[in-house]
Amino acid sequence: MKDSVQRLRTTARAGFWGASIGALTMGLLLPATANAADPVATAPAALPVQTTTPAPTDAQDVAAQPGAAEDEIVVTGFRRSLQQALNVKRNSVAAVDVVIAEDIAKFPDQNLAESLQRIPGISIQRDGGEGRSITVRGLGAQFTRVRVNGLETVATSTDGASANRDRAFDFNVFASELFTSLVVHKTAEASLDEGSLGAVVDLNTGNPLAGKIGLSGALSGQASYNDLSKNVGPRVAGLLSWRNEAGTFGASASAAYSKSDTLELGNNSVRWAQAQFDSVDGTPCYYNTTGTGAATAFTTARPNSGGVYRQSAACDKASLAFHPRIPRYGVIEHKRERLGITGSLQFAPTESTKISIDGLYSRFKETREEKWLEVLLRSNERAVDLVNPVYDANNNIISGTLNDVYNRNEHYVRKSSTKFYQLGGTLDQDVTDKFRVTVLGGFSKSNASIPVETTILLDNKDAQGYQYDYTNMASPKLTYGTSVTDPNEFQLAEIRDRPSSTINKFRTGQIRTEWDVAEGFQIKAGAVYRKFSFETVGFTRDTAVCGNGGQDLVLGTLTCSLSSVFGPTAIYGFPAAGLTQLVDLGKAGQPSGTTTQYVVADIDKAAAFTKLYGRALVVDQGNTRSVSEATKGGYLEFDVKGELLGLRYAANAGMRYVRTDQTSTGLVSGVSATVKRNYEDWLPALNVALFPTENIIIRGAIAKVVTRPTLGNLTPGGSVDGFNYRITNGNPFLDPFRATSYDLALEWYFAPQSIASVAFFKKSISSFPVSQTITGTLASAGLTRDVLPPSSPAALQFDPNQLYTIATTVNGTGASLKGVELSVQAPFKFLPGFLSNFGAIANATFIGSDASYGVVGPSTLVCATAFTCRLTAPAAVPRTSTLFGLSKVAYNGTLYYEDTKFSARGSISYRGPYVDANSGTGNVFEGYASTINVDASVRYRLTKWLEFSIEGVNITDEYRYRYTDLDANRNYENNHFGRTLLVGARLKI
Repeated sequence: MKDSVQRLRTTARAGFWGASIGALTMGLLLPATANAADPVATAPAALPVQTTTPAPTDAQDVAAQPGAAEDEIVVTGFRRSLQQALNVKRNSVAAVDVVIAEDIAKFPDQNLAESLQRIPGISIQRDGGEGRSITVRGLGAQFTRVRVNGLETVATSTDGASANRDRAFDFNVFASELFTSLVVHKTAEASLDEGSLGAVVDLNTGNPLAGKIGLSGALSGQASYNDLSKNVGPRVAGLLSWRNEAGTFGASASAAYSKSDTLELGNNSVRWAQAQFDSVDGTPCYYNTTGTGAATAFTTARPNSGGVYRQSAACDKASLAFHPRIPRYGVIEHKRERLGITGSLQFAPTESTKISIDGLYSRFKETREEKWLEVLLRSNERAVDLVNPVYDANNNIISGTLNDVYNRNEHYVRKSSTKFYQLGGTLDQDVTDKFRVTVLGGFSKSNASIPVETTILLDNKDAQGYQYDYTNMASPKLTYGTSVTDPNEFQLAEIRDRPSSTINKFRTGQIRTEWDVAEGFQIKAGAVYRKFSFETVGFTRDTAVCGNGGQDLVLGTLTCSLSSVFGPTAIYGFPAAGLTQLVDLGKAGQPSGTTTQYVVADIDKAAAFTKLYGRALVVDQGNTRSVSEATKGGYLEFDVKGELLGLRYAANAGMRYVRTDQTSTGLVSGVSATVKRNYEDWLPALNVALFPTENIIIRGAIAKVVTRPTLGNLTPGGSVDGFNYRITNGNPFLDPFRATSYDLALEWYFAPQSIASVAFFKKSISSFPVSQTITGTLASAGLTRDVLPPSSPAALQFDPNQLYTIATTVNGTGASLKGVELSVQAPFKFLPGFLSNFGAIANATFIGSDASYGVVGPSTLVCATAFTCRLTAPAAVPRTSTLFGLSKVAYNGTLYYEDTKFSARGSISYRGPYVDANSGTGNVFEGYASTINVDASVRYRLTKWLEFSIEGVNITDEYRYRYTDLDANRNYENNHFGRTLLVGARLKI
């Protein structure tokens, strides 16, 4: 073990100057002795590091090192980083993959998620054009545990369409430049922290004792340009590091800052639904009745309201078919600012003692602004006359003309900020030459706040001549017959503001011991205490502007207009003139004929006019909850290596015990409720590596693994969606996700910097919480009208007999997952001349999965009589699909070129389609289509100290298509984010 660590330490020291400046030097990667903050260094030794490619003292000096054998080849730059990553992988008994500083810096990655997607088996979820979360071997973000400098933590951002209120780690909080290595543990070990069905990811920052003597530094600067927003933003990073000549004290600090302004343009349907219209092709669907029995007489009901639904071929066909709920095009602007700072102090007074203190601060701010032109069919179909509907084979009304429609223009602004802090300390002590102790402790906090989340709506409830055409599902044609650029056509109708805050905290204390009992036999033991707390609070200021059932008059005595739709006595809204701004849609992928200019509310003017921010805050019950988990446990592990019948082997086997004490708190009809429980897990793990030849490794692993339940599902009580008539209740008694994991891999290190491998994996998930759905009223769920959002249709048009979809989560029967990873990496040294400077990296992952979910399908028409019919949702039925977030196919490929002056790389990342969640309104699942992202970089080294670069992100401007209903593939959204070009320079001193 000590020999392997010493070789890794030498490699790290030699590589200090070769690290990209943006990645803050690869030389900080590995410490002089193993410590808990650097899992790379603690990887169990299985096979000596290859000696045919020793690391140079300066990554940019392509020359033999003094004293090196004449046939030794010194590898520099990106190739060296690949070799070091392979060395770590090769010297671990368990299955690990590594990305190191040189690799991070020289990919055009905006954050850590995009750096991690290069690893076999990892795919990423993007928000606003940036990577946000990862899946590992088909298991979503909630199944991955993340440690920063050895301490488990959660970083929560509010980027994307919604805030993260779960265990998923948001990698977009951090700039990739802050980290020296990323290590992905794909198989479990008794000595490795529990909590993952997918992987444990280690993010490692500075290690100054592994640097050069004296003061050293690095600085990089880039300008980024997005071709949709036409915005130029800065991106800078820097490092200072110092180490004394004796190697007993070192200090380093790094910082990274970036600011960007990008656009997201496209369309959105907000799902598809079934509903009963006022009339279809001139056939009235609603009637008034007089008399009873045979004397019953029918007269056409007043348009837009009243009466009872009566069956007819035209009306029934339209009612049972699906139409877009809120068809719309829009402009979404993302303004992001990211700042990160790291600091590290290391003190090694003797060869047997080392003390490390590591700190990390990150601030991620984002303003998301959405401007939509839409028609609000949702819950308003009773007023709509449908003309010339066209139906497709999937029971969709893919086109039609609509009159008396509810034209709504929406302006949404959310200002959010995530502040992340972590401070940790490590003591590495060699008690004897055979017994070592590591003590690790620290805390972290992620505070994601949303002080402003405002929506202001302009309505025209009797627009005429609206047409939609979804013949091309990805790019619908939406045309408005009534002017959408004239403010006089609209009324200021609703205002919403929903500030919130989510805080995650971790406190960790660990002790780890290693005892070299005999040659090839080591015992590891340790204990851990970890306290995790999650708290989210939410508030609302929602209301209708001029009336909420007569209960709330924001504008006081001001005159509001009357609604022609709901009759002459219904107060509707205040004229919007003077409170609007004009929007141009731009290049949103829309076909010719689509309406592209429209007005939305000017948020500043409308908020001031309505005194929105002076309104009292009301607690949002569904988004006010907390979970606290205290975990205590320990482990015992035996590590062995040797030879048996001429076959070399290395293995570790052990048991990890953990007890979880859980406390869940939530609001149930306004009253706080707390539920406490505890559970225990015994988690055995076995990893074996066999070496048939010097360059071939066969790995096998089996382990029990666990992931604690989704935070949102643990809340007592729940939330009510008054727009979709849906109640979601938590279940604090959910069992964790528990599984048995199996892995088998073959690795062939056929040349320096080269590997060809195949890995098979399987996870048998025995405990898998699933959703359970029933139908009922608010009262049947023990709720009152007070829990409804005040501006929702359910509150504005309250009906105590309204049926809601009531969903909760229960302990399910389990799920399965199996797959294979293929990977190859090699420089083209066999080619002549300059062609030998090329190389390639490629990997592919193929996964199969089965899980059972409770699914509510399309509604049916239920008639008490021929003229009293309503759409009713059926009971939930089991439906088998893949695990959510799992792509059956994913691949990555990189072609690179590198010589002493010039380097270039192009990469492609493919993620296959995947189901993301249960859907609603009768749709069966929803998810995303496949995506291909292409990135490239070109670099030129002008001098030993100065390098220039040009990088491109999302070169093909890939669209992201989201669907609702797995079978019918109905459009949910289709948008794109533009290409990003980065031009910059790196300087080292």
